[in-house]
Amino acid sequence: MSLFRSARFPAVILLVAALSALVIANTPVGEGVVAVKETYLGIPGLFEMSVGHWIQDGLLAIFFFIVAVELQFELTNGELNSARKALQPAIAAAGGVLVPIGVFLLFAGGSDAASGWPIPTATDIAFALGVLAVFGKGLPSGIRIFLLALAILDDIVGIVFIAVLFTTDVNIGLLAVGMLLVIVFGVLSRRLDTRARIPIAIVLVVLGIATWVLVYLSGVHATLAGVALGLAMAQRPALRTRHALEPWVNGIVLPLFAFSAALVVIPQVSPTELSPAFWGIVVALPVGKMIGITLFGWISLRIGSRGTAPHLPFLDLLAAGSLGGIGFTVSLLLSELAFADSPLIRDEATLGVLAGSGISLVVAALLVSQRARHYRRLATSAAEREQVPHSPTPTGGQLN
Repeated sequence: MSLFRSARFPAVILLVAALSALVIANTPVGEGVVAVKETYLGIPGLFEMSVGHWIQDGLLAIFFFIVAVELQFELTNGELNSARKALQPAIAAAGGVLVPIGVFLLFAGGSDAASGWPIPTATDIAFALGVLAVFGKGLPSGIRIFLLALAILDDIVGIVFIAVLFTTDVNIGLLAVGMLLVIVFGVLSRRLDTRARIPIAIVLVVLGIATWVLVYLSGVHATLAGVALGLAMAQRPALRTRHALEPWVNGIVLPLFAFSAALVVIPQVSPTELSPAFWGIVVALPVGKMIGITLFGWISLRIGSRGTAPHLPFLDLLAAGSLGGIGFTVSLLLSELAFADSPLIRDEATLGVLAGSGISLVVAALLVSQRARHYRRLATSAAEREQVPHSPTPTGGQLN
């Protein structure tokens, strides 16, 4: 299980899952696999969803639960627990949202693809940290801290987009009951350290499932149930639960979602015939993200004091900005939601996410490797200076 907790291996699995789905979808067996994805499962006439929606709305809620637990920790005890600590990543995250939106709308504004503007605003934490772990040996810890804070803030924005933009015909009654269950869940989770922890844990699981069902039936996107439960849970048991779930999320949930989302037939058209959504995303992720994060991160240094942590040089910000362009998981989800009624545009937007994230991955690998070599050279030079023996200090006496 330790392999699935590492930063590198889950990123590799995600990439393999997405590429495998893309290849399979464009082979003779692709039609059958897509048919399985569209098969409905559940209780007929009462509660049914397609396999794809069980993955997107059900399993992905567990991923968002883990994200919310990490967010809760960072806001209370981690790198975002004060305005001073959060200043630089918060301003950089704002740039990493606003600039990609602007770039996307340059391509898709005024077209039927304009509703996809939230897609290039996301950063995939697991993927970005995986690339950093593979190519960033020797980098100072501040870059990882900055990237983690940036990606978490990006996730907050993504969660807000999902809640506000992709919620329709809300049943307030069902949602209110769901939120009541969240409160009960949070209160009971604070009793998990007592002798009755096993029965309480079982009740919490039941409450979690019931909350998810109510949120789904209310019309709010069901992944937000995972967010609410993760934020409500007492921190110590929440962190233990996150630790227990992490290998399953990294090894099963996210690869399944990546596979499901990437089951896209590559359109047999010339590049000029591709949807503006494709071009908007494929440019906004690598270019918009890098410019937005780097520029706004640099501006934040002019606004705040030089000692504001985490302080990063311009070239380090550039490397972090390139990592921010790896949208992947949340961008794929936003593609599914933004173009749910337009399958053709949705598929091209998905290809845009895969291509844009792929370009960002390559650029990030090059920039991160260069910065890592720079810091390793500095460390080697410093070590060599420490090993040079000091010459004896002249005493001014005469030689015999």
